[in-house]
Amino acid sequence: MDPVIVVGAGPVGLTLSLALARHGVPSVVLDEGPGKDEPRPARTVVLREDTAALAERLSGTSFEAVGARWTGWRSMRRKQEMRALVFGDDLPAPLHIAQHELTGALRAAAAEERLIKVSVDSRLDSIDEDKTGLTAHTRGPKGTWWRGSYLVGCDGPRSTVRKLLDIRFPGRTAVERHAVAALRTELPWPGEALLHRSPPWRTSGPSGAEVVGRPLADGVWRLDWLLPPRSDLVTPDVLVARIRETLAGWCGGSTPPYELLDTGVHTVHHRLARRWRVGRAFLAGDAAHLLGALGTQGLDEGLRDADNLAWKLALAWHDGRGPAPDTLLDSYQAERRAVVASRLRAADQALPILRGSGGLRSYVPGAARGHDALLTDGHLGHGPLGAPGAYADSPLAPPRTESQVDVGTAPGAPVTDVRVTAPDGSFVRLRDRLGLGQLLVVLVAPGTGVWDRKHWMSAGLMPRLAAAVSALPHEAELLVTESYPDAPAHTVLLIRPDGHLVTALSGVRPAELYDAARTVLGGPDAGSQEPAATASEVSGAS
Repeated sequence: MDPVIVVGAGPVGLTLSLALARHGVPSVVLDEGPGKDEPRPARTVVLREDTAALAERLSGTSFEAVGARWTGWRSMRRKQEMRALVFGDDLPAPLHIAQHELTGALRAAAAEERLIKVSVDSRLDSIDEDKTGLTAHTRGPKGTWWRGSYLVGCDGPRSTVRKLLDIRFPGRTAVERHAVAALRTELPWPGEALLHRSPPWRTSGPSGAEVVGRPLADGVWRLDWLLPPRSDLVTPDVLVARIRETLAGWCGGSTPPYELLDTGVHTVHHRLARRWRVGRAFLAGDAAHLLGALGTQGLDEGLRDADNLAWKLALAWHDGRGPAPDTLLDSYQAERRAVVASRLRAADQALPILRGSGGLRSYVPGAARGHDALLTDGHLGHGPLGAPGAYADSPLAPPRTESQVDVGTAPGAPVTDVRVTAPDGSFVRLRDRLGLGQLLVVLVAPGTGVWDRKHWMSAGLMPRLAAAVSALPHEAELLVTESYPDAPAHTVLLIRPDGHLVTALSGVRPAELYDAARTVLGGPDAGSQEPAATASEVSGAS
């Protein structure tokens, strides 16, 4: 078959192409730029545990040298510390990295991948679909025709793909605005991120009611000041004054030495595309949704889009017969659009409370600590504002059976990254086995970790389970773990290639395991639920 055409060479487009390659699918990445990314230290991204692991896994790069994993989080209101968190095994630290560093690592990995072709200076201007694929035309120095099996628009907020597909993009403009500065300095809490609301040195003007300081690598910090609605333009002189005022406020009254590296103004929009699939064409990342108020990170959701879509495109690409692949591909919009819509609703409901003036905030009980909890959730990726979405109502979700057991992960949610024994007998992390084009079957078997795999593969439940796994309708890998959160011994977990739990069964149930696998692959039991997609999902949609 023809390769998948990926339009856009930002983090989402490159992540998708690398994920497709991991599934054995070739792709062509159309990059309208020159193939290089301008260093912008003030343009950074915060990746949660799952998306940081995805980017590192696909790029083959550890971002420890160019990014910062925070040691802690502190939030203050006026002079009072409201919350202090220490990151560790029980509370994984977010990864904060300049976007050009992330894109550069993904671009370098794509350049080494034989299944990926990146075409620079290639601006899309038309798409034509027929019964067997699509033809895309690019203009520019390398203008030509490209033939593809599928096409994915990862080309940002002004997406050409979305416009060519005539998909509406309703929502709200300028939900929040922030003045941003990247600078190298020393602050009293090295390695910790700080959210400071109503700082005591605040004056009128663009300092706003909130400032956030987040560490990057090499002693660099990104500072964000929430701007008042309808505020004036932020001039360089005003911004420098705010930098000096804020640093002095944090450092006992005197401004410490600092090196200003970059500045900007970040405007947050909330928008959600009406459709994410039209025939063989799809939208992902900022082309499909814009969010980011209250500390949430839109790139997180874009990378999750890519992870969700890659294994489904790969399955359809490798075997496009019958209705099953179409059901599977439809589930991309049903799952991902519903999750992003829920995130947007949560932010839109919280915004009037957190940013409203006067009466509304005064009527909310426990306002200060409640507001702090909401903002912390957004910044750290917890709760309705930031936690990874679950696909419980997915058309790929199998019906509950009597043999299903409840574990620490709800069906449709991302699995916990436990240590497992791989087929070769080595101990690896469960997350390392994701994205290889196969389903994962994990047996919870206490005590197996102290024995070589060859000694227990022929004992107990294993022969029957191995036979059940080999009979599944798609390639699957059998793994074993000593324990999984809240899972009884002999629980069998079925996991999708993107790491979301399909079901947890009590013991070896070959028929139920087969039916669950068939459903998650888009089989005849899939598609009974209606996908969530309504015009009211974005406040202000028209």
